[in-house]
Amino acid sequence: MIRKLTTDEKIDALLERIDNLESEVLYLRKRLEKYENPKNSKNSSKPPSSDFPRQQKTQSLREPSDKKPGGQPGHEGTTLKCLSPDFIENHSPSFCNCCGKDLSAQPELFVGKRQVIDIPPIITIITEHQLFEKRCTCGQLNRPSYPKGVTAPVCYGENIQALIAYLSIRQFIPYKRLAEILKDVFNLPISTGGIDYVLNKVIKKALGAYEFIRQNVLQNNVIGADETGVNINGKNNWAWTFQHPRATFIAINPNRGYNAIEKIMPEGFQNTVMVTDCWAPYFKTNAGSHQLCTAHLLRELTFLKEKYKNDTWAERMSDLIVKSLDLRKTDCITKSNVDEIINTFSDLLNEPVNKDLDELTTFRKRMVKYADHVFNFLLHKDVPPDNNGSERAIRNFKVKIKISGFFKSIEGASGYAVIRSVIDTAIKNEQNPLQIIKLIAQC
Repeated sequence: MIRKLTTDEKIDALLERIDNLESEVLYLRKRLEKYENPKNSKNSSKPPSSDFPRQQKTQSLREPSDKKPGGQPGHEGTTLKCLSPDFIENHSPSFCNCCGKDLSAQPELFVGKRQVIDIPPIITIITEHQLFEKRCTCGQLNRPSYPKGVTAPVCYGENIQALIAYLSIRQFIPYKRLAEILKDVFNLPISTGGIDYVLNKVIKKALGAYEFIRQNVLQNNVIGADETGVNINGKNNWAWTFQHPRATFIAINPNRGYNAIEKIMPEGFQNTVMVTDCWAPYFKTNAGSHQLCTAHLLRELTFLKEKYKNDTWAERMSDLIVKSLDLRKTDCITKSNVDEIINTFSDLLNEPVNKDLDELTTFRKRMVKYADHVFNFLLHKDVPPDNNGSERAIRNFKVKIKISGFFKSIEGASGYAVIRSVIDTAIKNEQNPLQIIKLIAQC
């Protein structure tokens, strides 16, 4: 016979069920939070490629202004201008449109001109090097050598080598499309295997310049560093960049940890300020000091403001960083206003935060850990407040992968990093990248 529950037992069972249901509701609410406040490229460190195709508008880090869109007053525009002509064609009437009389003997008056800019048909130039030997009266047989770079019965010249490297690396054109361009535009049939051979030839010639760039970056007092995943034949590897305003060095490594930094830059950064995000391996290096990227911090704070609307901590921290950036743009940086920002920052870090706000608590703990590296850009004029230069450098790998799909080998990705480093460094120094690659091809 089934025993009936007493009233107290029923109440205890119901209370237990309520507790279980409340725990389940709390668990489900936490799972739904990521859908209510999704992370994207505007409020986190996620790349734009990970955003949903029909993403709703999100807040920008740029503050609104009263300026109209487009070019501002005083901006120097560019347009087609008349140049010194290579050819002049004169157009003069030879007969009268009314009566038909001959006008060849009549004086003419200039009334206007227009120019047409065009390019001539592109044709290949084949230079054949022939060797002749001569015997001296003393009996010595003298034979000349082929010019530098002429190493095979038929080979491609420096202009073709530079063009292939430029179109492949700088313009991200895949091998098959590059072969099509060379055939259709330049009347130059080259197989994809031939393109790969020429490209590897240029890469080997560029290794000296590549090492020079690496040494240049090592010797700079302030550098930015970043890393991104690279698909190599279906496996994830990492492209690392170390750069400053005049040079960019990029290298491939299968790891994302400190061992990768140690292998790429074994000399270390004893006298260098490193501008990075909060990725832990950067802080294991023997750098002189660090600067956290404020753009990363502001994006994270934007997400925290969206997620925890009833808490003001993230908003006040964001306002403080924006205030410090505005101060950096002025010439009024004094010890007193820097101390004011740092003291306000310390007060925010010491302020208790609701422990139920998990991601806000995690962010605050990270700020406490790296507190000495947030406002170095106010103390040192040469230290930038963000790491945008590194993100621009590393983004080219993502563009290449979007167009070509993936790299087939580590050697191919490393070769791309070599030429890309040379090209980006040339651009930073206002040099023509195609001409720089041509100089390398001449070696």
